[in-house]
Amino acid sequence: MEERNNIILIGMPASGKSTVGVILAKILGMDFVDTDIVIQQREGARLNEIIEAQGVEGFLEIEEQALFSINAIHTVIATGGSAVYSDPGMKYLSEGSKIVYLKVELEDLKRRLKDIKLRGVVFRSGESLETMYESRTRLYEKYADISIAEQDGSIEDTVQAVLNALK
Repeated sequence: MEERNNIILIGMPASGKSTVGVILAKILGMDFVDTDIVIQQREGARLNEIIEAQGVEGFLEIEEQALFSINAIHTVIATGGSAVYSDPGMKYLSEGSKIVYLKVELEDLKRRLKDIKLRGVVFRSGESLETMYESRTRLYEKYADISIAEQDGSIEDTVQAVLNALK
């Protein structure tokens, strides 16, 4: 398969994937796709509405279909935090691409996720923020080619760390 040369951003909800992705795309002269926006456009509803109507498993199926619908070259792709639940979707996105994990500490995540319901964050039945963090962290680490630990720095610091790591 031809090299797609995409940069795939994975990480927790509110880890800055979309914001970092837009800036990276500008700096690198690449296109930008946010899979959450792809899902909302395909479904004609917001993420939280889709989760409410379809349930978690239904949403995850919709998300996987959205991942497979992306046929991008030379593009920065910000995935939803739950994209890593789809092994086939992640394998598809990773072909000829670099996967960058934006790692945020649990305490920072708790601060950043103010209204979790409005954001459309996928929680499996009986899952707390802590157990979701633990299970997803293992998946992010499994798929990542590059891990960027977000400290107390700015978005620009994170963007620079990603650029340095990609060199």
